[in-house]
Amino acid sequence: MDQADLSQKRRYVQYLESFLKTQHYLLQMDGPLPLHYRHYIGIMAAARHQCSYLVNLHVNDFLHVGGDSKWLNGLENAPQKLQNLGELNKLLAHRPWLITKEHIEQLLKAEEHSWSLAELVHAVVLLTHYHSLASFTFGCGISPEIHCDGGHTFRPPSVNNYCICDITNGNHSVEENQVNSAGNVSISDSFFEVEALMEKMRQLQECRDEEEASQEEMASRFEIEKRESMFVFSSDDDEVTPAREISRHFEDTSYGYKDFSRHGMHVPTFRVQDYCWEDHGYSLVNRLYPDVGQLIDEKFHIAYNLTYNTMAMHKDVDTSMLRRAIWNYIHCMFGIRYDDYDYGEINQLLDRSFKVYIKTIVCTPEKVTKRMYDSFWRQFKHSEKVHVNLLLIEARMQAELLYALRAITRYMT
Repeated sequence: MDQADLSQKRRYVQYLESFLKTQHYLLQMDGPLPLHYRHYIGIMAAARHQCSYLVNLHVNDFLHVGGDSKWLNGLENAPQKLQNLGELNKLLAHRPWLITKEHIEQLLKAEEHSWSLAELVHAVVLLTHYHSLASFTFGCGISPEIHCDGGHTFRPPSVNNYCICDITNGNHSVEENQVNSAGNVSISDSFFEVEALMEKMRQLQECRDEEEASQEEMASRFEIEKRESMFVFSSDDDEVTPAREISRHFEDTSYGYKDFSRHGMHVPTFRVQDYCWEDHGYSLVNRLYPDVGQLIDEKFHIAYNLTYNTMAMHKDVDTSMLRRAIWNYIHCMFGIRYDDYDYGEINQLLDRSFKVYIKTIVCTPEKVTKRMYDSFWRQFKHSEKVHVNLLLIEARMQAELLYALRAITRYMT
């Protein structure tokens, strides 16, 4: 293993430590919710995306901490308090921009089945954590074990024959070139894709240095990108019917992702300058669920800044422009706008096949296919694509949290 691989491995380990510390705190340490509630909420969240791998894990954990097995027969067998959380789970997973302070009020004022503010924040963090983890699970082609329900019946793993532990350890020297949709390796095409992307990054940096767009132009470019994101979809976009052992853990099984402003419905843009994680969400979480805001914030920062300064065969590359474009594109799909970002850069840096993959992983991860994974960044290493998955899940989690925490803040004020 060369020095670059060792450095890359250390960065993955840093993220893994932060992730495991956060998840351990959410599930095991002192907090507002009892242990069996925490695992049941994990089941509810993973089930919304039909992620049987995570559902199976938390069914076992739920029973291990003394959970009532009757609850596992279906959400209707769980306490009314948890049933009431189903609507918020549904909206967070599929259309978080629809969450209002009225949804929060219904949970906090449900008489004997009401949630406290601290309990609700704990539940919201768990829901967003497991929605995002479902995205990562599907994005890395992780299937249930063979002895579990649904074991080895999903689509082929999206990382060919690699074990995910091999990828994160840098053992990815075999078959690094991706195949095209016809199953043929096109080394020359994928090589030129990398060179073209590098050149676009160089040109965009020069344009940044020379002139800055007006606020009106920046706002217009955001609206254009937001509209265009509605029309990014895959030809494989078929409905996936959940199995009964998964669908029994959530209500309204037909409810799923719908684009931000389809069918003439207009939702106001969420301006980060008015409500952001750093200035508002972080402090609210830390106040109601001490130390968790700090843990989540650390995880966001590590994922956002994670880089080994490579792009396929190129080394010593500043990838910050590309990472920011990916993060901001995800938030744009959720209607979230950064006033200081030029959204015109997104179309320059992210091609259609990459946008299809991003949108599928973030919005409907149960529909991702190996072909989608293979079709973007064909010359890049698998480890670089796993890095992309980390960016996607953390940006998604932050977007969901912003909508939920803003609604809680509005209820409190």
